[in-house]
Amino acid sequence: MAPGDRREAFHTTHWSVVRAAGQEDSGAAREALSYLCEWYWYPLYAYVRRSGCSAEDARDVTQAFFARLLEKKVVRAADPDRGRFRNFLLASLKNFLSNERARASALKRGGGETPLSLDFERAEGRFGVEPLEQLTPERVFERNWAREVIARAMVRLREDYERRGDGELFESVRGLLVGDEGTLPRAEIARQLGLGESALNVAIHRMRKRFRERLRREIGHTVADADTVQTEMSDLFDALGDEHV
Repeated sequence: MAPGDRREAFHTTHWSVVRAAGQEDSGAAREALSYLCEWYWYPLYAYVRRSGCSAEDARDVTQAFFARLLEKKVVRAADPDRGRFRNFLLASLKNFLSNERARASALKRGGGETPLSLDFERAEGRFGVEPLEQLTPERVFERNWAREVIARAMVRLREDYERRGDGELFESVRGLLVGDEGTLPRAEIARQLGLGESALNVAIHRMRKRFRERLRREIGHTVADADTVQTEMSDLFDALGDEHV
């Protein structure tokens, strides 16, 4: 299934996907769990690296952890009434790390299997620019969860604008949504787009509003009920710290 198809298949909450992933062995259950892994694998990898593992060991641990999720259906123990899914996943990883460190010889890429195709080289590049001296492993995990939500919201927003024929506007303005210091001055953006600065400011205001709406939708996928969305939004901005959205 292509990434776009997977997004359409799993448009409900992650807890709905968790329930599907916890069913008896089936292609649909494995696909559901693979979707969840795509959301959370890098934040978990970064947590393992920040916990003191080398890049090679972190790769092995991450693959082995997801192999366990896929094989043992650990997600069956997840319960939306007990809290956030990402917290359940992090607690499961901590338990897994504790057990695996007691028998380190078992850490060999999930027993030789690679349950997902994970871009560890790119992940290590991302990890290399983490402000490690300021962040605990838990904080690294939370910040990368927040970045993942934002990245996915940005993809959806781009798709919205491209469908409307405003892809150029989106690409020109997107840096202003996330505090990108490399973004051109507004006057220059307006000139390139053939807009007046007033019209550009209106477009930016609308895009920021739509971006927040997309953020809320993406967060809505990760919680069990709508009442939790605002709390998660607050957690997301707190996790980002001095990063701007």
